[in-house]
Amino acid sequence: MSGDRILLVEDDKDIREGVEIFLKSQGYEVYQAADGLEGLKILEEREIQLAIVDVMMPRMDGITMTAKLREKYDFPVIFLSAKSEEVDKILGLNMGADDYVTKPFTPMELLARVNSHLRRYHRFMDRINSSQGENPKIHRLGGLEVNEETVEVLVDDHPVKVTPIEFKILLLLIQSPGRVFPAEEIYQRVWNERAVNTDTVMVHIRNLREKIEVNPKEPKYIKVVWGVGYKIEKQP
Repeated sequence: MSGDRILLVEDDKDIREGVEIFLKSQGYEVYQAADGLEGLKILEEREIQLAIVDVMMPRMDGITMTAKLREKYDFPVIFLSAKSEEVDKILGLNMGADDYVTKPFTPMELLARVNSHLRRYHRFMDRINSSQGENPKIHRLGGLEVNEETVEVLVDDHPVKVTPIEFKILLLLIQSPGRVFPAEEIYQRVWNERAVNTDTVMVHIRNLREKIEVNPKEPKYIKVVWGVGYKIEKQP
C-alpha cells in the first residue's frame, strides 16, 4: 500500500468515482474535485503527490488549473481528455502536465502511468533531500557531485572517470568552496609530504578541468587565483 495522496479533478461524476474506487483499492488516498477551482482549493488544504486533471471542465479548465498550480508545486500531473489531436497534447504538456491519457482509458492503463510518475517523483524528492545535507559524504556544487563513499564524480548526472590523485584534489577543494588553496598546501595534504615541486599540482588541475568543465578555458568550477592558488567557485 503506497499511501500517496492523489488529487482527481474531473467534472464527470461517474468517471471520478470509478477512478477513485480503483485507486483506493491500490492503496492510494484520493481527493475529488469537480473543476479546477475546487482542485486548487484542495491543494491549499492537503499535501498532494500527484494530480489527475481533466482538460475540459466548467468554471476552470484543466490547462488553466495546471498553469496555476505549477507556480507553487512540482508534483506530477496527468491530463485526461476526450480529444486525441496532437495539438491538444502538445499544449497540455507545455502548460506543465507530465503525461496525457485519452478517454476512454482502462483503469490499468491509468494506474501504470500513476505508478511510473510517482516512482520518478519520489526519486527526485529523495535526491533533493540528499542535496540538503542529509548525507555529509556527498558534496554538490551546481552540477558537480563528489561522493566520498563511492569515490565517484558526476557532472550534470554523468559519471566522470578521475584518477585517485585527481579525486583527492577535487574532494579537498569541494569540501571548502570559495577557499583558495595554495599549491603547496594541496601537495602536502594530497601527497602527505612536504612540497618540493608543485608543478605536478598544476598538471593534475589541468587534467581535472578537461574532465569536469564544459569549456576548460573558461572554467565554471575550478578557478585559479593568480599568485595564490586554486579554489572551487561557489555556485549561485
